[in-house]
Amino acid sequence: MAMPVPEISAADGELLLIDKPKGWTSFDVVKKIRHLTHGRRTGHAGTLDPMATGLLLICTGKKTREIQQFVGLDKEYEAEMELGASTASYDAETPIERRRSLEGISEEQVRQVMREFMGLQRQLPPMWSAAKVKGRRLYQYARKGIEVPRQHREVMITAIIPTMIAIPRVAFNVTCSKGTYIRSLVNDIGERLGCGAFLTSLRRTRIGPYLLCDAMTIERLVDTWQCNGGAA
Repeated sequence: MAMPVPEISAADGELLLIDKPKGWTSFDVVKKIRHLTHGRRTGHAGTLDPMATGLLLICTGKKTREIQQFVGLDKEYEAEMELGASTASYDAETPIERRRSLEGISEEQVRQVMREFMGLQRQLPPMWSAAKVKGRRLYQYARKGIEVPRQHREVMITAIIPTMIAIPRVAFNVTCSKGTYIRSLVNDIGERLGCGAFLTSLRRTRIGPYLLCDAMTIERLVDTWQCNGGAA
């Protein structure tokens, strides 16, 4: 059962659970809510890539002071990857740059390699990401064809479970710590298999105790706001 829509203009602020649509940036959602609340302070607790969908936590008003406590929560995703090819962004946002043979790649090999990524991992942020180097987003360098040195991050993969293996397509669920790039995880799996891989879909289903099934769509948010007359 979906949670009731909170009064997003409440004086003390609110924590909103939003189902981010594909093609929207996380900041697009922030801007939409900021517009609905006539400029009220708004922020999100953990970025989702434009091509990804799913749970986004939005804080408004005084609740924005608590954003950091939500950023650190573990996260759960439903993902799908394609084996045998790789892209610069590690997902479908950029064209396929290289294709490699899938000869000899078996379902059991895929399962075994995925199991190897359980636990503490050192991960390199993708060049096509919002991580910052020298005050600029990495994707700003990538758009100009510039690759800059990046620092590995330690992340924790607490669960990675294949739900469908039909080579070259592999679907899986993953539970991980904050700061984990599922795109980088997929790229690393592909490299360890020796065939390459890129992320084709991603949906965030949980952040700490907050569930996607309790989130509202942007359409429902707007409709509710309009039904309330936009009143505070």
